[in-house]
Amino acid sequence: MPNTIAVINIGQLVTLAGPARPRESRELSEPGLITDAAMLIQDGQIEAVGKYSDLLPTIPQFAHVVDAAGHCVTPGFVDAHTHLVFAGNRAAEFEQRVAGQTYQQIAENGGGILRTVRLTRAASEDELFAQARRHLAWMMRCGTTTVEAKSGYGLDRDTELRMLRVIARLADEGFATVIPTLLAAHALPPEFSSHRAAYVRWVANDFIPEVAEARLAAFCDAFCDEHGFTIDETRTILEAASHHGMELRLHCEQFRSGSGAELAAAMRCRTADHLEVATRESLLALKAADVQPVLLPGSVFALGSSAYPPARLMIDFEMPIVLATDFNPGSSPIVSMPFILSLACLHMGLSPAEALTAATINAAWSLGLGRRVGSIEAGKQADFLIHEFDDYRELAYFIASPAHPRVFTSGIEINFA
Repeated sequence: MPNTIAVINIGQLVTLAGPARPRESRELSEPGLITDAAMLIQDGQIEAVGKYSDLLPTIPQFAHVVDAAGHCVTPGFVDAHTHLVFAGNRAAEFEQRVAGQTYQQIAENGGGILRTVRLTRAASEDELFAQARRHLAWMMRCGTTTVEAKSGYGLDRDTELRMLRVIARLADEGFATVIPTLLAAHALPPEFSSHRAAYVRWVANDFIPEVAEARLAAFCDAFCDEHGFTIDETRTILEAASHHGMELRLHCEQFRSGSGAELAAAMRCRTADHLEVATRESLLALKAADVQPVLLPGSVFALGSSAYPPARLMIDFEMPIVLATDFNPGSSPIVSMPFILSLACLHMGLSPAEALTAATINAAWSLGLGRRVGSIEAGKQADFLIHEFDDYRELAYFIASPAHPRVFTSGIEINFA
């Protein structure tokens, strides 16, 4: 990689520059546009951003020049909630849902998460790595450069560790920034169907300490729901994770109000994810505790539901919302962040600028990476996209288009050939 790179002829540069914290309220609508722009990159970091005419005298003659051809440049997407690693798929269940069965009915008949658990337990580490690497490539082709990846389809020691090692291998490859999350409390494994308390004790007392000592996960998550874990069970798991130095995330308020948002506030989780049926009271509790809402319209869409999270109410409450794909084999087999932006605009009332902010800089802050990625500012990692269009609003406007942005991570263009 050349040490010095100059990106020139940028028609519209979306910097998302702003305060060193997550954006809220009207700040979500401030994309930080620069027209006729350029960017100077040194050793994989952004050194300067501004008008081309202003930067031209500072560009060394030996710099490698990247011509943006007058197009729009944005930060790479930050996908802050994915289930990247799993074996097989659940295409048959998609067919069942189309025929009228609900997600809950399929789960009660042995499908859903537990079907993927069976397939994932049977897969080798190399098989899981190959499939996860393919999933990550799909995401990156759509412009995602930072990904949070959860375990949770093992629900036993060996498979959960295998999944976390796969996530570590993906991170080590360096194509994208990959952040690992432990989700051993995703569902109750079948062998513990009559021993719920024993499984919760094992996760809290044995497995979390082992994962923490091995530094295999930055975060701990849990699924607090009638098909997952109770509030008391979830509290036990999150308390153990916090005690062992992990930061906390929580799946909550997806299907039933009162299923964990107030616990997320009480535990001061970094994020509360889903929130499709969150109440005004629970949102105010999350706001008071500085918990970021991670909204997942893809799962609402893929389940054929109309209960999208109340994003506009959250914005009114000055909450720094995040958008993510929830990529998984069942309820959201969606890798495209641009499609998520379209859903957020059409079904949640977000503007294109608000959606883009939620999918980049706010998502970065939710992963503790806000000073490193998520915006195009001096001192940050040079993760950016050169789009085929000239205006950032086209990201959400051309719904499910076969767009192919040029994708750069740490200043290196990714070749998907």
